[in-house]
Amino acid sequence: MSSTLFWVVVVFAACALVAWYLSYTAARLDRLHVRVEGAHSALDAQLVRRAEATLELANTGLLDPASALLLAGSSSESLESTDAALQGREVVESGLSEALHLALTPEVVAGLRADDAVGALALKRLATAGQRVQLARRFLNDAVIDVRRVRRKLAVRWFRLAGHTPLPQTFEIDDDLPAALREG
Repeated sequence: MSSTLFWVVVVFAACALVAWYLSYTAARLDRLHVRVEGAHSALDAQLVRRAEATLELANTGLLDPASALLLAGSSSESLESTDAALQGREVVESGLSEALHLALTPEVVAGLRADDAVGALALKRLATAGQRVQLARRFLNDAVIDVRRVRRKLAVRWFRLAGHTPLPQTFEIDDDLPAALREG
């Protein structure tokens, strides 16, 4: 009789241990998904901030008309593409980065910094917004990688601990600042 009781206790303890592990993993996966959602929101806010800073620079009147039009068009397109999942925005945001590289040559940036305090302030705001976009994108991509790593585990797949939540995607854009903005 005591042998049977021993095995009942062992089986019960093993089941409790498995249940605890599954519960812990599910809670961890939920926290990681919440982290991804927060990082999505932060990245969206920083992308909007960068587009607004670009539009502000374009509207200062200190750039030549072609550059101002290029920056205004790219930033307006960026502001209009505000889908919650950030899908489809990669091309638009990379286009804004390309427009910044084309319009903000070292000569233009040096001229803006030297000529007017408004231009220097707009450049500083744009550089800060660009750096924040880079950080927010890295945080998002790190969170996505963490979620994917946990979701690859066998127990997560077998017991469907992720439910019907779609697998998050990384956000890949050209977010490199023009060299002239990084120097100053």
